[in-house]
Amino acid sequence: MLGRPTETAVAGLVMLIILQAVMLASLFAGVAPHPPTKIPLGGIGPILGASFAVAAAAILLGPVTSGAGRVFALLAVAIAPLSFGPQKYLDTQFPLIWPAVLLGQVSAIMVLVSIFVRPTQKPMG
Repeated sequence: MLGRPTETAVAGLVMLIILQAVMLASLFAGVAPHPPTKIPLGGIGPILGASFAVAAAAILLGPVTSGAGRVFALLAVAIAPLSFGPQKYLDTQFPLIWPAVLLGQVSAIMVLVSIFVRPTQKPMG
């Protein structure tokens, strides 16, 4: 994972986009389990839209190689706990949503590790 930080970060961001897109689609379709339409911070649609936008911007700019890309990747990771944070372990729907929660957390960790942990150079020889 640490040998290819850009690819790892992009994979984590794409995973977040897909997970959140499926959540939004289930909300629109009314298929349970789906996220609530409102959370204490606002409507879930605009929040997920912002999450898609910052994750896509990070991918296009380079989540590891560009300053702006790192900022957008960090914003995507900061928004992710609204959908996939540890509070979801206490949610009554956790038995139905656990795959998304766990993969959302793994995705966020992949992005963070890619941004902050630099790969070590192996000695030539």
